[in-house]
Amino acid sequence: MRPSTLEYLAIEDRQDVPPVREFTGFAAFVNLYVAAAGRVNSEARLRRVVREVVEDAAADGVVWLEPAFYSPRYQDIFGSDQASIEVVLDELAVAGRGANVGTGLIIAADRTADPSEALSLARVAASFAGRGVTGFGLANDETGWPPEPFAEAFSIARDAGLMSVPHGGELEGPESIIGCLDSCGAHRVMHGVRAVESPELMRRLADEQICLDVCPSSNVALGVVPMFRDHPLPELLEAGIHCTINADDPLLFGPGILEEYQLCRDELGLDDVTLARIATWSLESSAAPPSLIASGRSRIESWLSAPP
Repeated sequence: MRPSTLEYLAIEDRQDVPPVREFTGFAAFVNLYVAAAGRVNSEARLRRVVREVVEDAAADGVVWLEPAFYSPRYQDIFGSDQASIEVVLDELAVAGRGANVGTGLIIAADRTADPSEALSLARVAASFAGRGVTGFGLANDETGWPPEPFAEAFSIARDAGLMSVPHGGELEGPESIIGCLDSCGAHRVMHGVRAVESPELMRRLADEQICLDVCPSSNVALGVVPMFRDHPLPELLEAGIHCTINADDPLLFGPGILEEYQLCRDELGLDDVTLARIATWSLESSAAPPSLIASGRSRIESWLSAPP
């Protein structure tokens, strides 16, 4: 959500504007996230947020967008998970056509909720396979909430042809990533940066070409790494692991995707060849259709070969 949109919606509701980017730690982040989501209390507002997400991504040069959506948060408004998912998918498609951006949707389960909820969501996600839903994820606080209890839910999603994209290796270490691989059959792991704590795991990720969706500014804001220049992304790349660069939640962490790429160049020293490789992996590791992946590769190659 744009900060300006959050401010507008809060004022319209005669509520205090949540103090975004003024937090320390994951629990405080979640509280602000929930406060912001609470302003999305109608279909029109949900459509607005989805549309603006697409527009902002397009302005940053994104050609394929896969946002995550936790539908139970909106059950009281829409009456069912299916109803809110249908609204999001419809607005993604309309806004995507207008901005020339391809879109898919990841249905996210909450690892701090009972695994039975994830089972229900996996069945709902499976019913939308081939109709816009492309993946199934697992989000929220890893600490004390391992991925293993959600194995059945991910099995349902994978059997329906959905990508498995759980969070792991952010607030917990290598064991969380291993759980994502062994129990969830992860195609990609959201974050995954603490794989650097295990050379054996890094070799496995490289050998199996498991992509890590890395969010450097988020990792700094939440204390996963102390400073941007200390981020382990270069070490992960050096180990041969496929990684993507992501903005996580620009409302609370600041940078959008283009600025995140720029920070990785300026602060981590990633050169154009490396950035192009990362951008290519971001397409190849996604659920984008083959034609879009091919055209995206061509555009990346043209950018790389152009004069500085």
